[in-house]
Amino acid sequence: MDILRAEIAKKRKQLEEKDILKPSKKYFKRSELLAKEHEEYLKKYGPSITDNEENNETENAEKAKKQENESEQTESISLPRAEVVKRLRDRGHPIILFGESELQSFKRLRRIEIQEPEANRGFRNDFQEAMEQVDQAYLDEILALGTQNDSEKLQKEDALDDSVTYEYIQEMSVTMGKGDRNHDMNVIMTLLQFLLKLWGQQLNAATGDQKTAIKHKMTRATYTQTQVYLKPLMRKLKKKNLPEDICDSLTEITKHLLDRNYIMASDAYLQMAIGNAPWPIGVTMVGIHARTGREKIFSKNVAHVMNDETQRKYIQALKRLMTKCQEYFPTDPSRCVEYSTNK
Repeated sequence: MDILRAEIAKKRKQLEEKDILKPSKKYFKRSELLAKEHEEYLKKYGPSITDNEENNETENAEKAKKQENESEQTESISLPRAEVVKRLRDRGHPIILFGESELQSFKRLRRIEIQEPEANRGFRNDFQEAMEQVDQAYLDEILALGTQNDSEKLQKEDALDDSVTYEYIQEMSVTMGKGDRNHDMNVIMTLLQFLLKLWGQQLNAATGDQKTAIKHKMTRATYTQTQVYLKPLMRKLKKKNLPEDICDSLTEITKHLLDRNYIMASDAYLQMAIGNAPWPIGVTMVGIHARTGREKIFSKNVAHVMNDETQRKYIQALKRLMTKCQEYFPTDPSRCVEYSTNK
């Protein structure tokens, strides 16, 4: 007990010597005691190496923070804030983090785009891509301030000159189906290009207010998608390597279109796309004798739309051009398909 009393008296004497416990206070903080001891240590031994390192680290951190603030002030954001927000939302990232400035948010977007380029491209369909192309083309047109007129754009969109007319194509079709497949392919390709040209002229003739409407944008996207879908077919027609069965069907469709018999053209189209051959299920060839109706299954009657995705796309694009042909070159209601919708 005497040892404890002696230790308490010793501690009390030390506090009185360091002048920490004031008469007006009943208690003191331990941080004050440590600060007093550190001050006495510095007076007796001088500053230590760790103190110098801490001071240097503090100064370096302050300099780095100051330089970062200066760089943020001098650096500019190349994208508008609305575009930064849109791109971050498209990629599923937060618009702004806690304590983040607009410049830091922009830098984060750049870092994300570099690390994950085209992250969500696989989740969009062809029509969405066509809509984006339409929006981008409209923005380019606004930024160009009308330096490029519609006629110049049409020259880029199609390869036909102004001398090719509907009557000229009708004259070319007189000798179709006579055994010259190269001539048949030329007529088919010319008609498709001519219909695309008329469609493009119709879209470019719209006014500024009409071009901003949703209906016009969707029509323009459909036109752009049709152009993309028809490229494989145009390539085969140009190289004269179109399959024989498809060439025969397209020749029949072209002749009916130029004759303005759209019902017969629609029937020929369905014959090519869907076919009328039975679709066998299970075993179709048993034994040495052919089954009933087996001879009806050949390439002419097989549904071409089922072959592959590329063929399905240009068959779908062909149907759109057939509808446009009926719109541009009308005929009697008895020879039209869905005449009431095309008035």
